[in-house]
Amino acid sequence: MMIQHTEVTDTELRRLIQNKEICYGGNRKLKIYGLLSCSSGKRMKKKNRVFFTTEAAALQNGYRPCGHCMREAYHNWKNGSIQSNDR
Repeated sequence: MMIQHTEVTDTELRRLIQNKEICYGGNRKLKIYGLLSCSSGKRMKKKNRVFFTTEAAALQNGYRPCGHCMREAYHNWKNGSIQSNDR
């Protein structure tokens, strides 16, 4: 499941994160996903931010792992061990 940041209120977003219904954030333009705690992800514009329940959901939507906060997954993706739908 992918959720646009602009389509959810801050209160609802906090609830979803606390209930572990959202575990990853992504950049809609760059097609990159990462941990919610990632400093790179925290700097992106709200209109470009999306959220995912699982890593599999991000990959199914054609996103790749962040090289900053998900270094091992990024290297696996880069080496072809992980496939996103865009590849």
